[in-house]
Amino acid sequence: MSNHSNATVHDEAHNGPIKTPKQLLLAVMFSFVVPIFVIIGLVYFVTSANKPQAGSVDPEQAVAARIQKIGTVEIRDANRAMKTGEQVFGAQCTACHTSGAAGAPKFGDAAAWGPRIKTGFDALLNSALKGKNAMGAQGGGDFDDFEIARAVVYMANAGGAKFAEPVKPAAPAK
Repeated sequence: MSNHSNATVHDEAHNGPIKTPKQLLLAVMFSFVVPIFVIIGLVYFVTSANKPQAGSVDPEQAVAARIQKIGTVEIRDANRAMKTGEQVFGAQCTACHTSGAAGAPKFGDAAAWGPRIKTGFDALLNSALKGKNAMGAQGGGDFDDFEIARAVVYMANAGGAKFAEPVKPAAPAK
């Protein structure tokens, strides 16, 4: 026969954390009340105020930035005076090529420019217009491709190249 009494079997079945009816009532109550307070808190947080865009101080400016049109049209004067290579370098290229930031060859450093000059003017211009490594594309920016070409010649010649100054192609005859 069995040595187990009814009291032993009954005690083994109730070894959980809830031992009394009062504990059961409290556990059921808290399992419903706590989530309700959490939901109320989340609703209050979401609806409490108009949240500005991250990093923005002025909420009106943040809203305007979020709803702006996707494309813009920029009208430039095609007959404006073209900038020299030195002017474009001072405005666009000097930030990285003066300090050598992000691996850019420093202005006037013949050792750094030597291997790049060997690739030729067209390869250097292509890298400047389309971007290379950490350098972003310059084509289509504030300067005309012709002005970027002048800046490439200016920097390469300072690094030991003997590139000729690019000549702007004549406008087609009407």
